[in-house]
Amino acid sequence: MKILLVKLSSLGDVVHTLPVVQDIRAAFPEAQIDWVVEKAFAPLLARCEGLNCVIPCEIRRWRKSFWTAATRQEWGAFRAELQREAYDAVIDLQGLTKSALVARLARLAPGGKRYALANQTDGSGYEAPTRWVADVAISVEPHIHAVRRSRELAARALGYSPAAATQFGLKVPAASAKIHEHFPQGRIAFVHGTSRADKEWPLSHWVALGQRLHTAGYQLVLPHGNAAEQATSRAIAEALNGTAADSAVVLPLLALDALTEELAQCAGVIGVDSGVSHIAVALDLPHVQIYNFDTAWRTGPDSQDGRQLSVYAQPAPGVEDVWQAWLACSAAGAAA
Repeated sequence: MKILLVKLSSLGDVVHTLPVVQDIRAAFPEAQIDWVVEKAFAPLLARCEGLNCVIPCEIRRWRKSFWTAATRQEWGAFRAELQREAYDAVIDLQGLTKSALVARLARLAPGGKRYALANQTDGSGYEAPTRWVADVAISVEPHIHAVRRSRELAARALGYSPAAATQFGLKVPAASAKIHEHFPQGRIAFVHGTSRADKEWPLSHWVALGQRLHTAGYQLVLPHGNAAEQATSRAIAEALNGTAADSAVVLPLLALDALTEELAQCAGVIGVDSGVSHIAVALDLPHVQIYNFDTAWRTGPDSQDGRQLSVYAQPAPGVEDVWQAWLACSAAGAAA
């Protein structure tokens, strides 16, 4: 059986869809699973167990210059790669016009079908073409977590029951056992960057939390994805290193696969609602996810063992709330 998954973006949505691959592998061990995704997120999918082929596209960029010869050439090359295989099932897990277009262009094997969502779910985008293009449109419960929505859609499309446990299937090197003499508890990553300013946590809160973690024996690691986030990382590091040298380290700009490796070496992650924080969930790290909006039920950690928690308050959670959540997560991680 050859299966094509269509989930183009964004990073958090792609991470939430990873368990679908592991569910299909468990149900159909011999299945060939391919995935179409925006090129920026392809390095992450390269670390996903069980994927046969990652087909990158750049629809976000192409639609801004669709009239140019270069874009037409790139689009033609993408279309040729997309249609190289004939699929028994094409599953649009995104539910937008752009994903419906990709699903429509994919080539079906004799008897193959296209599957998609038949309805919008709470808090998620949805556009009618996804339903029009599908041979089979599947309705799911409107009030559902993003991970469970994708898992349920794929399971119903292919006729299997997903496992109770959620497996993300990211391949990463084993965490190093080396302990720094000044930071016996290891490293904690602060994921402060997000695409929306209203999801950010105050700079002063990051510094205050960093001081507590340093006192507890942790070193802080500060990733970033652009110049603005790099400036914030440097500001946090400067504030923390002013009182205790080397208590915070600003990482270089890393590709997603390298950043995933870096996170996997950490003792835990504390971050806002962002794609990188969701990678921490997929890595099963002790993790606190900070929410300024009551949306954690839809996108936040869905952990049952207490290793991963979300903290919500308006206008933003306080330092003490996040600190107590971290203590609970780290304790649960130590007990596991």
